[in-house]
Amino acid sequence: MRARAYGWTVLMLVACAGAALAQQSANPPNGGMPHSMMAEPYTIPLWEHGAPGALGQTPEDQPTLTVYPPIDPKAAGTAVIVAPGGGYGGLAMNHEGRQPANWLNALGVTAFVLRYRLGPRYHHPIELGDAQRAIRLVRARALEFGLRPDRIGIMGFSAGGHLASSAATHFDNGNPDAPDPIDRASSRPDFAILIYPVIEMRPPYAHEGSVHNLLGDNPDPKLLKYLSSDLQVTPQTPPTFLLTTSEDTAVPPENSVLFYLALHKAGVPAELHVFERGHHGIGLDLGDPALGMWPTLLANWLRDRGLLTR
Repeated sequence: MRARAYGWTVLMLVACAGAALAQQSANPPNGGMPHSMMAEPYTIPLWEHGAPGALGQTPEDQPTLTVYPPIDPKAAGTAVIVAPGGGYGGLAMNHEGRQPANWLNALGVTAFVLRYRLGPRYHHPIELGDAQRAIRLVRARALEFGLRPDRIGIMGFSAGGHLASSAATHFDNGNPDAPDPIDRASSRPDFAILIYPVIEMRPPYAHEGSVHNLLGDNPDPKLLKYLSSDLQVTPQTPPTFLLTTSEDTAVPPENSVLFYLALHKAGVPAELHVFERGHHGIGLDLGDPALGMWPTLLANWLRDRGLLTR
């Protein structure tokens, strides 16, 4: 009963956040409008004048961030960029995008749901470039969003978890000479949250659909290794929270375990939770009295790292 009570508490937080957001005005941001005046989600392009490498002008060709500001005027100054899953061929924008964003808002965290470009139309490095650009953009405009530039994290589900882990293992400090001020910002996330993530690009634990959509037919073995995130961990990889389940047959839990072991070996702070039950793609799963506890575990981890105000 205690687990059920905690689950319903978190559910009520999300519901209250969603209701409050619905009551706000739908006015989009206007230049440097103070963050506290904006509570309605709004969408911004990652590149104002078109994304590099775009193959057209459709929404699928122009990656965006949907900004979910917290309703609490005393927010934590923490941001989480959320990358929904979908096997690099689609995006689960509801239960792996909007719902986590609302839950983060209830904690006082600003959420940015990333709509990144997808295969088979786009292949690596386009997807990683979109994620890196999202991190740079949020960091470069931190003051405008009411954020601290050293509290920019990334959260990913399934294939979005692979994108997030790739961003956490492939980053740079920015180009100080770039004409675009966003490109001068670092693309390193300050923390990562990986939820039933794809990590490995090689058998036996790879998710074949994600590999094919991201890399196409017959990818170079060196590229498979380069994008197997457990092989790319260094002491500079940011602190990471991982969640998976033993019943996940789509993306085996070994993906998360291998990444955790690499983090542990490198001395990177990490926390791994492997639930006995639960299928792939659970999202928040707040209705399950056992598995629905994982958002509370994540909130505790964020709080312990000083990323929440309460």
